[in-house]
Amino acid sequence: MPTYGYRCDSCGVEFEQFQRITEPPLTECPQCGGTVRRLLYPVGILFKGPGFHITDYRKSDGSSSEKKSEGDSGKKEEKIAGIV
Repeated sequence: MPTYGYRCDSCGVEFEQFQRITEPPLTECPQCGGTVRRLLYPVGILFKGPGFHITDYRKSDGSSSEKKSEGDSGKKEEKIAGIV
């Protein structure tokens, strides 16, 4: 069961309550009987795996990619010239 945090608008007391997801939120403060609001807490995110490191997005020196692109474009030009 999730734990929900609440804060009273009248007295300012904060408390936590274990509730099912299907249960409606609390509306009354257990201490003073005032109205309460549900609090939202930030969620911690942890990225694991090889796709989330700064080194995965490092720019290459460009020499290997330029050679591949030049070789590919030359082949495409020859194929196109042969077709026409």
